[in-house]
Amino acid sequence: MPWIQIKVRVPAAKVKKASSMLQGAGAQAVTYTDAADAPVYEPPVGSTKLWADTVVTGLFEADAKHKKISQFLLAHLGADASCSVELLEDKDWVREWMEHFHPMRFGSRLWICPSWCPPPDPDAVNVMMDPGLAFGTGTHPTTAMCLEFLDSCDLTGKFMVDYGCGSGILAVAALKLGATRAVGIDIDPQAVQATEENARRNGVTSGIQVLISNDRPETLSADILVANILAGPLKELAPDIQALVRPGGQLALSGVLETQAQETAAVYSRWFEIQEIRSREEWSIITAVRKEGV
Repeated sequence: MPWIQIKVRVPAAKVKKASSMLQGAGAQAVTYTDAADAPVYEPPVGSTKLWADTVVTGLFEADAKHKKISQFLLAHLGADASCSVELLEDKDWVREWMEHFHPMRFGSRLWICPSWCPPPDPDAVNVMMDPGLAFGTGTHPTTAMCLEFLDSCDLTGKFMVDYGCGSGILAVAALKLGATRAVGIDIDPQAVQATEENARRNGVTSGIQVLISNDRPETLSADILVANILAGPLKELAPDIQALVRPGGQLALSGVLETQAQETAAVYSRWFEIQEIRSREEWSIITAVRKEGV
C-alpha cells in the first residue's frame, strides 16, 4: 500500500505544535529530522534537544486529504512554516531495510554479520547481530573503533566489562574473541533485554551477566573495560568506571567527539596511563592502562 508523507518545516519553538496537528489530522507516525546541517551531539540527560530548523514529517495513508491538511497546517503555523507532500511508493520495506546491513570486518579476525547473511569467512570470529532496540551494530564509527580495539587485544581468559552495553555487541564480541567472562552494564532495561538476546543467539550466555547500572556489585575488577557512551557521562562517571578496572587493566573510551577527546583523557589520566587517542569521522577512541597503586 502506498503512503503519503506531509513534511512541515518549522522553527524549534513550533515543533510540538506541528507534531500535535499532524497527529490530530490522522498521521500514523510523526518523526523529526534536521532541516539544515546542524547535528545535535550529547543533549542533557532527560531532554529532547531540537534543531533550530526542524522538519516534522507525518506519515498518512494514500487516500488522506493532503491538500486540506497542508492548508490547515500553514494557516495555523504562521509565515515561518513551509509544507511539502511526497508519495512513498509501495515496497517490501522489510527487505529494503535488510539490504542496508551486510557483514562487516573489524580488525584481522572479527566479523559482525546480520542473521540473514552467511558469514563471508566461516573460520573467522563471527558475531551474529541484527539491528534492534538498542544501539550498536558496528555501523557507527565509535562502535567500529571499539570492535577493532577488542580484536587487537589478547582476550584469552580475560574478564571484560562493557559499560553502556546497548545491544551487547562489545561484550558478545569479547567472549567470542576468547574472554571467559563479560559483564554488560546499562541504565536501559531494553539494553539488558537486547544484550541477553544477542548473547543467546551467539551461544555465549554462560559467560555473560547483564546488569542495570544501579545494581552492579562494587567488587568487579575487570581486565578490560570498554565504555562507548558520550563524553559528558564518561567524565561524570569516571570515579565509578575507574574502580571497575584492576591495576594493569586496559581501558577503551569512545562515544567522544574529536574536540572532546583531550579533555576526557585528562579526567582519566588521574588513574590511567593514556596510550592512544585515535579518531574517525569526528569521533575518537581513547585507550589507556590502569596505573599501579592508584
